[in-house]
Amino acid sequence: MDILHLVDRLEELFNASRPIPLTRNVIVDEDRFLEIIDQMRISIPEEVKKAQQIDAQKDRILAQAQEEANRTIALAKQKGEDLLHRDSIVQAGQSRAEQIIEQSRIDAEAIRRDADDYVIEVLENLEAELTRLLTQARNGIAKLTAEKQASMRQEGRAELTSESETNRLRSSSD
Repeated sequence: MDILHLVDRLEELFNASRPIPLTRNVIVDEDRFLEIIDQMRISIPEEVKKAQQIDAQKDRILAQAQEEANRTIALAKQKGEDLLHRDSIVQAGQSRAEQIIEQSRIDAEAIRRDADDYVIEVLENLEAELTRLLTQARNGIAKLTAEKQASMRQEGRAELTSESETNRLRSSSD
């Protein structure tokens, strides 16, 4: 039986008892009173057992809840650490990428400067070679022109000499 039910029966017995006049006491049916008390003694251990079982069950539920909470916290911490680690890896990767880009920019600029220097050197050498060839061509033209003029002068003298000879021979034959 439920202990609360027995307490209710005890209260009913008390309320049904006859009061003693001019006092605050009542006359209670002793047999019924002792019977309820005996039932309470029997019921209390059962109620205590139920309470102990409920308490043990509560402790088990609390332990399971605590264990689950601990697992959840550990999992959350692990995920947080993973995210932090992943974030640090991403940051390191971004930093490395920025370094590579900067180094590539520096290398490209150096290659561009070297290429410009090489082109300038090649063009200067070409200019010097063209100047040398132009000088040779001018010198050759000047030499050939001078030789041609000298040759023409000699031919002109030879023609004059030949003409004068021809004229002289003609004059002598006439």
